[in-house]
Amino acid sequence: MTVPEGDVSRETLKKLELFSDLVEKWTAKINLVSKSSVSELWDRHIRDSMQLYAHAPKADHWVDLGSGGGFPAIILALMAEQEGRDTRFTLVESDQRKCVFLRTAIRELNLNALVVNHRIESIEPLSADVLSARALADLSTLMGFASLHMSPSGTALFPKGGNWREEHSVAKLKWAYTCEAIPSKTNSAAAILKIKEIKHV
Repeated sequence: MTVPEGDVSRETLKKLELFSDLVEKWTAKINLVSKSSVSELWDRHIRDSMQLYAHAPKADHWVDLGSGGGFPAIILALMAEQEGRDTRFTLVESDQRKCVFLRTAIRELNLNALVVNHRIESIEPLSADVLSARALADLSTLMGFASLHMSPSGTALFPKGGNWREEHSVAKLKWAYTCEAIPSKTNSAAAILKIKEIKHV
């Protein structure tokens, strides 16, 4: 196990270990993460999720779309708890089985989070201060979701792989927005796209 970088308290580390155990246990039943990546859970999923937190402004309401196996939402909620923030997390997931897992994790970790079991496009606007989505859709599609569920002054954080520049170019054909590309600490070709001021063109 590679302990995540950064100032992680002993209590937070214990909760991360508990969450890791839950993910491994449930992945045997439902596809939370690919079975081939379970052995790399800490580097490929936990550390990758943790790095988003440093780039988020303080938020009352953080929305994570397509939360799936809880990356990054559960990890980010643990980081907020460690800092004593009362950020409320909303996890949107359409797969009912994954929602059961997410609610189990939230209960066992005692997190300030709510799971919404609906399709992203079918729910009322959530007015997120911060909005995140990991491994969910291409950037153009994410822009549509963000324009619906992010407050006008909000910030979106989208971790993207090596083709992020191509996705950015395509998204710019339909959307106007400010974008800061932050190099990923877990993949030299990847980036975290910090996006604001989204408008359809």
